[in-house]
Amino acid sequence: MEQRTINPYLKSALELGPPILFFIVYLWIKDETFTIAGHDYSGFIVATAGFIPLLLASIAALWWLTGKLSRMQIFTAVLVVVFGGLTVWFDDERFFKMKTTLVYAFFVIVLGIGLLRRESWLEFVMGEMMPMAREGWMILTRRLVAAFALMALANEIVWRTQTTEFWVTFETFVLPGFLFVVFMFQAKLFERYMVEKDEG
Repeated sequence: MEQRTINPYLKSALELGPPILFFIVYLWIKDETFTIAGHDYSGFIVATAGFIPLLLASIAALWWLTGKLSRMQIFTAVLVVVFGGLTVWFDDERFFKMKTTLVYAFFVIVLGIGLLRRESWLEFVMGEMMPMAREGWMILTRRLVAAFALMALANEIVWRTQTTEFWVTFETFVLPGFLFVVFMFQAKLFERYMVEKDEG
């Protein structure tokens, strides 16, 4: 399928829309109990059940509009389907909360293995859209490994010690916000190691 460029605002809406809608729906129904097929489900479980097809629909729309999907989008979809499905099937919100820890832990392990091999596998994923010298990629990868490890640990602490409402807010806004700040603080790194993209 031919790759196409779409409006960046539409792209952001499709990527950020599902988690924000999950947050809104959860706050709306968090105190409700829904009886389905003779079984009572909390608002969190129902919101999770709705989030799964919503995320898949947004990813399908991105694929249809752009002609491509990133490895990250595919990985996220698989984890949401598996752990979201387990959450609904067993009526246990812990599965969905653990998903976030596993995502960040996966990044730590994969990028960490690359570092042990003296390679930046982050460059393999992002190198085309952000050409940078190898040393810059190695530094950025080490910093992101530390950031992802901190995020995985923070998620574990929060979901095990705080209320579900607090965790939903933390997972929707605080963790992505922290990652955004981490990238913002890499401006000098990008400026120092960015290279001109070869047009030839």
